[in-house]
Amino acid sequence: MSKKLMAEFFGTFWLVFGGCGSAIFAAGVADVGIGWLGVSLAFGLTVMTMAFTVGHISGGHFNPAVSLGLMIAGRFESKDLIPYWVAQVVGAIVAAVVLYVIASNAAGFTGPGGFASNGYGDASPQGYSMVAALVAEIVLTAFFLIIILGSTSSGAPAGFAPIAIGLGLTLIHLVSIPISNTSVNPARSTGVALFADGPALGQLWLFWVAPLIGAAIGAAIWKMMSDE
Repeated sequence: MSKKLMAEFFGTFWLVFGGCGSAIFAAGVADVGIGWLGVSLAFGLTVMTMAFTVGHISGGHFNPAVSLGLMIAGRFESKDLIPYWVAQVVGAIVAAVVLYVIASNAAGFTGPGGFASNGYGDASPQGYSMVAALVAEIVLTAFFLIIILGSTSSGAPAGFAPIAIGLGLTLIHLVSIPISNTSVNPARSTGVALFADGPALGQLWLFWVAPLIGAAIGAAIWKMMSDE
């Protein structure tokens, strides 16, 4: 178990450091910034690389919603859920600490700003409401679980699951960065919210509730579709 938790810690650290780091440092640079497309790809690459690297150790969840969905689908033991959640959240927070240390040592630093946090209303990149963020996060997390469960099922081509999962997360970000800055991952939302200016902490509840509901729905849909 200690090795599994270590893998979840480092996998979630890499997801937040790589994904949120790309948004903080590289997305808004004039003329050469990577923009939302680059950030979307960065999040997909973090999950794909870590799924290939440590997926065989821990299952490669890196996300409390994924752990819950896999448990509901019968792929993960309930007794391991809370330890996985703790490892994932701690990994996300440590990554956010490192990002803050780097960002705060930039010339002219005046504060973290949004710090790649998630939000709705005034905190949404394009001003989407709480209802819009809630619906988007539920639907997209549900489909993320369906992608994960399907690509790792016994009937899927062996060895390609990390690619499908990484590209799935990239697509999710392409859809929802304008809406909520994309969570579908409560750990990712928690880590950066602790450092962000604005309403990120006050709105964090939505980015736990919606992904967990979405994961449960996705797992239930997969169980209805699958013969496993």
